[in-house]
Amino acid sequence: MSFAVPAWDISSLPVAGSDDRFPVRRIYCIGRNYAAHAREMGADEREPPFFFLKPCDAIVQNGATIPYPSSTSNLHYEAELVVAIGTPGTDIPVSEANDHIFGYGVGIDLTRRDLQNTAKEMGRPWDMGKGFDQSAPCTEIVPAARIGHPEEGAIWLKVNGETKQSGDIKDMIWNVPESISHLSGLMRLEPGDLIFTGTPAGVGAVVKGDEIELHVDGVSDLTVRIG
Repeated sequence: MSFAVPAWDISSLPVAGSDDRFPVRRIYCIGRNYAAHAREMGADEREPPFFFLKPCDAIVQNGATIPYPSSTSNLHYEAELVVAIGTPGTDIPVSEANDHIFGYGVGIDLTRRDLQNTAKEMGRPWDMGKGFDQSAPCTEIVPAARIGHPEEGAIWLKVNGETKQSGDIKDMIWNVPESISHLSGLMRLEPGDLIFTGTPAGVGAVVKGDEIELHVDGVSDLTVRIG
C-alpha cells in the first residue's frame, strides 16, 4: 500500500516487564470524577460521567521535558490513574468491565485552562484547551495480570517537591468499572484505548522550569519537566 503523504508512527507506551509496547489508539478522559475536584470546578458531585478526547499523539513518555505550550499563560496539571483497554467491547456490564482491562498507568491531563475557560464562557467546545500537542504524559503500562485491579491507593502530585494534589483513587465518583461500562455505551472500546480517569482536588498552574512528579500506589511514578 502506498500513501499520498508520509504515514506517521503509531504512538505507544512501554509495557512493564516486557519488551513489548502498548499501541495507543484513542485517549478518553473523564471530567470531574473526584468530588472535591468537582466542587473546586463548581460542579455537582454526582452528575453523570462525561468524556472528552485527546489525540493519540499527545502522549509524552516518562522522564521527558515538555515545551511550554503556545497560546496559553495558564497551563494546569491534573494527576490521573490511566486504564489501558486490551479487549474490545460495547455496552460492557459493570461486572465484566475489569475483563477488558490490559493494565494501568499514571498520567497527567495537561490543560490550557485559560483557553478552556474562554471556550466554556462562549459555549464552545474546549478541545483546544485539552487536546493540544504533548498534553498527555503517561508512564509505562503495568499489566493487570501483574498488579490486579487497584480499587484504592494514594494518588499525589508534586511540583518542585511540593505536594499539590493528594487523594485516593477510591474517592472517584464513578469507579473504573462504572466508567468503562458507561463509556462503552457511547463508543465501542478497542484494544489500545486509554482512559484517563479523572483528577483529585488541587489542580493548578506550572511555569517553565517546573518539575512535576506523580505517584499512584501500586501502579507507577511519573516525572516530567516543563521546558
